[in-house]
Parts: sequence; structure tokens; C-alpha cells
Amino acid sequence: MKAIVIPTFGGPDVLQLQDLPTPVPAAGEALVRVAAAGVNYRDVYERMGRYGGTPPIVAGVEGAGTVEALGEGTRDVHVGEHVAFTGIAGAYAEYVVAPADRLIPLPDGFLMIQGAAFPLQGMTAHYLVHEYYDVTPQTSVLVHAAAGGLGLLLVQMLKAAGARVIGTTSSEEKAAIARAAGADDVILYAQTNWVEAVKKLTKGAGVDLVLDGVGKSTLPGSLDAVRTRGTVVLFGSSSGPADPIVPGILQTRSLTLAGGTLPNFIATREELLRRAADVLSAIQGGTLELRIDRSLPLAEAAEAHRLLESRTTSGKIVLVV
Repeated sequence: MKAIVIPTFGGPDVLQLQDLPTPVPAAGEALVRVAAAGVNYRDVYERMGRYGGTPPIVAGVEGAGTVEALGEGTRDVHVGEHVAFTGIAGAYAEYVVAPADRLIPLPDGFLMIQGAAFPLQGMTAHYLVHEYYDVTPQTSVLVHAAAGGLGLLLVQMLKAAGARVIGTTSSEEKAAIARAAGADDVILYAQTNWVEAVKKLTKGAGVDLVLDGVGKSTLPGSLDAVRTRGTVVLFGSSSGPADPIVPGILQTRSLTLAGGTLPNFIATREELLRRAADVLSAIQGGTLELRIDRSLPLAEAAEAHRLLESRTTSGKIVLVV
């Protein structure tokens, strides 16, 4: 099979298209013929060596495809079924072996490219909106990178709950995209002091909730931009890992700083399927739009990474296998 391999840690150019043996499913596993793979910042971190491990490594963890074979005694899915997944190593490939209980059955007629685009970001947005704060029409929320693939899903889910959404973006073009998704206000963080802008928009109080997937460059400002007794959720580090903070910063204004990562919120099959069903239902019902910025052939994985790191895209990048 063809696969994108990380032979050594480094920049996008280290990614190589190689021929590898097709894996064989063991008991409890399924062999999935991958149709499309989602491209995420965590793939960039993996390529850079931030997660450790020993190369060579087949890149990617998210995708969609068709079940082609089952290991002995495998249940939960059947041959011929269309499925999606996240958190399964080796997604940038023609085939991947996955624990069957981590596969998400796709509804009839659901496009594979959509199946590859929704699991990681869709379910991440779902837990961020539902697990940390009782979001109501009285809630104000700051969303960083509001025009990215995850940011756009957060904006839509928050607006569905009635919240007032303030987004940050890098350009007016991206700001227009965030507004089209429902953002009430958008701040161009490179052109203004975004903390002061948030305070001005909230009459000096700050927002109730900040959803911060950027990390190093934004966390200090996020803590300044939230109101007294407000909540900041750190769930990513696209600018690098956030620096340590002095706990007293939280105590002075009675702030809550929480962390999040998707695996902890899809730990059981029951929770995985429930969260996925909510997201899929919203997509099918038209209340949640998946914005796919572009799709590229598997062989162009390095270009996909360059585009993602350049911050010029808006929405999801998908590799078509």
C-alpha cells in the first residue's frame, strides 16, 4: 500500500510517500480502506517530534473509509460498512488497522471527504461547548482562530446555544468567514490589542468563557480577557506549548483555567458514538456546516502541512487517498 511516512523528525519536506505492506487485522480489529484523511495541527506536532516516538512513523490519525476485513471475533462493524475515525495512528495511507470499537459508522450517503473532516474537530468542538460551561444566551465567549476548521465549528455550535461569540482572526478575509459562520464580533489580532478590544466590546467586564487552542502566544491575554470568575479552556498549542503561569493569577480574580484533549471525552464507545451522533446529526440537519478549504492527493501531504502552518487556510484540509 501507499503511505506517507515520517522517516525522521523535521519540516514538511521530511514526509515521504512510500510502499509498505498492507496491515492485517488482529482479533477485535478491522482493516479499513482509507478514502480520505483529515489533516490536523497534531499531525504537524507529530512530524516535528513533539510527541516522541521513534521514526519511521506513518503520519495522521483521522480519516474515513470502508471496512474491508475483520480480525477474529471482531464485532461493532461489518465488512462493507463506511466508517470514520480519529485517534488511530497511520491514517495517511491506503489502509489502516483500527480497533473496531473506535470506528464510527457513517450515515448512508454521507460523503467520505466529510467523514474525514468531522471527527477530531467536530467532537472537539462538541466537548468544548458542552463540558466546561453552561452556555446560554447570556454567555459571552471568545474563540481564538475563529476562521480555522475547528474555530468555525465552535462559532456555529456556540451560536446554536444562543451565545454571543467574539472571534479573533489574522485577516479581514478570515474575519468575513467567521462572521458568515455567526460570529457577532471579530478582532484582527495582528492589527490591534485584542485584549483591549475584548474589554471594550464587553464594557470592561471581559468575556465569560475563552476557548484557546493557540497556547503560547495567547494564554496570558486570554486570562486578561476573561471576566472575574470566568473560565479559560486551553485545548491546543498551535503557537507552541503555553508557558507556566503563577497560580496566584487565578486566585486574584477567582478564575478557572481548565485543559482539554479529545481522547478524554471519547474514552468509551458509548461516549464516542453519542458525541459523534450529535455532530453528524447537526451536519445532516444543516445546523452545522463543515468548511473544507481544499482537498489534495495523498502524495501532496507535505504541501498540506505547509498550507496549514502558513495560516492561510480557512477550514479543513483533507488528503484524498
